[in-house]
Amino acid sequence: MIGGVSRNNAGLSADRIITEALRIIDGQGLRRLTMRRLGDALEVEAMAVYHHFPLGKEQLFDAIVEYITDVSRPRGTDAETDAGAEESDTEADGAAEDDRPWDERLRTWAHDYRAALLRHSGALPLFINRRPDTEAALRALELQYAAFAEAGLEGADIVRAASALEAYVTGAVIREVRGEGLASAQSAALDGRFGHVAHLGELTVDADQAFGDGLEALLRSLTSGTV
Repeated sequence: MIGGVSRNNAGLSADRIITEALRIIDGQGLRRLTMRRLGDALEVEAMAVYHHFPLGKEQLFDAIVEYITDVSRPRGTDAETDAGAEESDTEADGAAEDDRPWDERLRTWAHDYRAALLRHSGALPLFINRRPDTEAALRALELQYAAFAEAGLEGADIVRAASALEAYVTGAVIREVRGEGLASAQSAALDGRFGHVAHLGELTVDADQAFGDGLEALLRSLTSGTV
């Protein structure tokens, strides 16, 4: 052991690195994540992390985005995650065999994706400049396209519907996270210019119910006239 950090990398996996990186992001913020700090948390040298992510932090960021996007992944301890890797692959392969109604499949995905984004909201900036072209993202898109096709949509209407659904989920999460953020140092006064805001600003809205109601309204509007 050198400097309190073990050279023994046995048991170190990409999944374990990702989950530890998310612990740092969730607890301390994205800016606090460094390869050295990550190695210290894992009790290995930083080079052990580079063994799994040789291109460095950007490659790790890509993996974190895919991990969060993969809502079919079992969530639990590192040991449960590693042990469940084969099970996860099986579930992913069997996703096309889901015989639930199209709207139930979309509801499940939307609620699961929202939960994953909220659980790791500190990683949201990583999603902005990364294309949704990973295997996990394509599985989600396949699920959406198949569901909207079953609902009666065709061609470009399917693509537009899936885009609207994804935009709704991510937009709702961003709005929810911002609403719980720090107030502006120069907050505007609620005077006569903002009468409706002043009148309604004290009302509290349950975030879960608001999300569910909005989701139902969106699904109805997207498939109106088809089912």
